[in-house]
Amino acid sequence: MPFYQRRGDVPRKRHIVFRDNGTLLTEEVMGLEGFTGNESILYHLHSPCRVKELGEFTPIEREEWVPAAHAHRLLTTYDIDPEGDEISGRRMLMWNQDVEISLCRPDSTMDYFFRNGEGDELVFVHEGQGTLETTFGDVHYKDGDYLVIPRGTTYRFVPAGAQRHLVFETPGLVEIPRRYRNQYGQILEGAPYYHRDIHPPSELKTHRDRGDFLVKVRVRGGYQDYVLDYHPFDVVGWDGFLYPWTFSIHDFEPITGRIHQPPPSHQTFQGPNFVICSFCPRKLDFDPDAVPLPYHHSNLQSEEMIYYVSGNFGSRKGISVGAITLHPSGLPHGPQPGLAEKALGVTETTELAVMCDTFRPLRLSTLARDLDDGRYALSWYEPPTEDQSLAGVTSHL
Repeated sequence: MPFYQRRGDVPRKRHIVFRDNGTLLTEEVMGLEGFTGNESILYHLHSPCRVKELGEFTPIEREEWVPAAHAHRLLTTYDIDPEGDEISGRRMLMWNQDVEISLCRPDSTMDYFFRNGEGDELVFVHEGQGTLETTFGDVHYKDGDYLVIPRGTTYRFVPAGAQRHLVFETPGLVEIPRRYRNQYGQILEGAPYYHRDIHPPSELKTHRDRGDFLVKVRVRGGYQDYVLDYHPFDVVGWDGFLYPWTFSIHDFEPITGRIHQPPPSHQTFQGPNFVICSFCPRKLDFDPDAVPLPYHHSNLQSEEMIYYVSGNFGSRKGISVGAITLHPSGLPHGPQPGLAEKALGVTETTELAVMCDTFRPLRLSTLARDLDDGRYALSWYEPPTEDQSLAGVTSHL
């Protein structure tokens, strides 16, 4: 993160004696890129290396679907059955070397703590609210929030009601796009959001409980169980630039223009070889001759996944809430027939959607196969008529 935060008590300098009720605290430097990236320094009641018992290791198993045809896909996800908790209930849809994309509709709560030791996580909360309890303190969330959870963060979801999440996991970093920041890390005036739209942990709660506490850690392509004899949230203070935070999709300020703006104007986050964009309610192009839908384009070096959250999706027919479209590399895509003509004169849109563009091909899971409608790739086809029009010659969302 580009700004400094501090919670609880910390000593006047790094790496000096710091006690709690006479006991010397354990200092932990949690950092990225060796000792050259962002870091935070945490002060624990116990050594974070202290483990009472080594538990089981469970490898992650992926069942891949290789379709017979390379084609556009429409996945209907809203009615998937609830299962598991906020971690065990993640059901992978697609993945590559850079990002994994999963759905999560839990029907139980976590009775353990979790830490991703392999990468950063970005959780879009489509439905639900609650608290993400972490070693850095409580992070409150609600529907529409993106939860940014850096690797190495120990946490537990405490939901308040039903939940529906879209989850991105990456071995790289989830970052604010570099073009939105100056050389000092401050977010620029022309960016679609600002520091005050970012919400770090609100309150640090130091737990002094003793007992058996299960922590699951994602490492080496699986989940390793550890049993601690102390509560993992034993931090009495921390400061630094690395911590979990939320940003609401409703705080994204859309960038519009006289004619249609390209998808990068909607970029919200960046990762290694992928970007996350937010399509939000906004005024549309205002030139008298503007076609207020995107132009057709070919994803020559990327794959485009769009998750539809709410509103009216002007460039697509038959799209419902929770639907996912996948437009793979090498194929052009754009609005379906008749929609460009229909859009002329429209001045605003209420659509809300999350897009992930990847710059390496995505592999599909058998869950994607089960949710695929099988007809979307032919939805641009219209049998020839004697009065064939040119309607529909533009692009996507």
